[in-house]
Amino acid sequence: MKNQSVTNNLDWICIIIYSLLVIMGWLNIYSSSLSSMEDTYEKQLIFIVLTIPLIFIILSVDGKFYEKYATIIFGISLLSLAGLFVFGKTIAGQRCWYGIGSFTLQPSEFAKAATALALAKYLSDTQINLKDVNRQIQALAIVFLPVMLILPQPDPGSALIYSIFIIVLYREGLPSWYVWTGFITILLFVLTLILQPQYVVLIALAVLVIVHFKSRLSDRNIPLSGILFVLMSGFVLSVSYVFENVFKQHHRDRFNILLGKSVDMKGIGYNTNQSEIAIGSGGWFGKGFLEGTQTKGGFVPEQHTDYIFTTVGEEWGFVGSLVVIGLFVGLFLRLIYLAERQKTKFSRVYGYCVAGILFIHFFVNIAMVAGIFPTIGVPLPFFSYGGSGLWGFTILLFIFIKMDANKVNEW
Repeated sequence: MKNQSVTNNLDWICIIIYSLLVIMGWLNIYSSSLSSMEDTYEKQLIFIVLTIPLIFIILSVDGKFYEKYATIIFGISLLSLAGLFVFGKTIAGQRCWYGIGSFTLQPSEFAKAATALALAKYLSDTQINLKDVNRQIQALAIVFLPVMLILPQPDPGSALIYSIFIIVLYREGLPSWYVWTGFITILLFVLTLILQPQYVVLIALAVLVIVHFKSRLSDRNIPLSGILFVLMSGFVLSVSYVFENVFKQHHRDRFNILLGKSVDMKGIGYNTNQSEIAIGSGGWFGKGFLEGTQTKGGFVPEQHTDYIFTTVGEEWGFVGSLVVIGLFVGLFLRLIYLAERQKTKFSRVYGYCVAGILFIHFFVNIAMVAGIFPTIGVPLPFFSYGGSGLWGFTILLFIFIKMDANKVNEW
């Protein structure tokens, strides 16, 4: 009776949205790969078929298994990331994959679910209070351990995804200044690339003065305001050095093109320019399935992976794009709703991690394709070509669906 009860309580709304996104994704991969004469759509179909037994395995495992062995799963994930430096296969300058015959496996795609489980396990401890600095350091260490292994591969796109865990930690009690610090750091960085450093310093000073005088405790905040100004000024003055000496040339080029400081429609800016042309040419209702001229002509590089949404825009138009975006937004809202109704903190935290990871992938990918974010290689969940990505997102989602179904046995 227990197993039957769990089966009956699966959230079919999430499962139906997931299925629709996977099917739509395959149709667009099929369309985008026909012109290149590659067998990517056939491989993706194999990945999708293999996903079915994977889902059954996830749902057949007792829900408590994921909580009990979360730390071990996280440890195995870290070892798989570290192993890339010795046994990894290098593709396009990145050592991110294990080669298995003609197929490759990218462990960073599975590390997201493992990190979410580890973070949920840590935060579900009754003694955890994120107002405690030691607890903050320990929680952030769980997030940054995989990041430190992913960045040197180099894979900045996958590393960026882990920033969403800060929002989850904030939801569970992390002081808000962590979030504000991250936001202000990004803002100062971008402003310094656009304006002269001295102007950014003056803007920061003006904002601090306004905030200072609007504070009810302005007299007591003078030393704090002074320290913040020194730190912000130091950061602003260091941006130029970091940008020129730490960032690689192709990263600098992408930022310069994005900010309008340079134009390179035939080089580094080609992908973004062609993606904008493809999406814009779709109009309201699109050119029709398999009728996209940019898609059939193969003008958009990597269209079946990071730029898959350009096929949606060109062949399905604004209305079709809106449907796809609506399905994603519906999934995010559903996951947040399910997370809030969980009976255990472990399940709730993991649910928020799932919603956050899927959302940041979706947001960055769409922003990248639309030309408002630099190209950094972030796939669109369930849409972009790749077995590791599809399986990683599937594992991430269906572990939570299993947890949600199991809540009938929680008390």
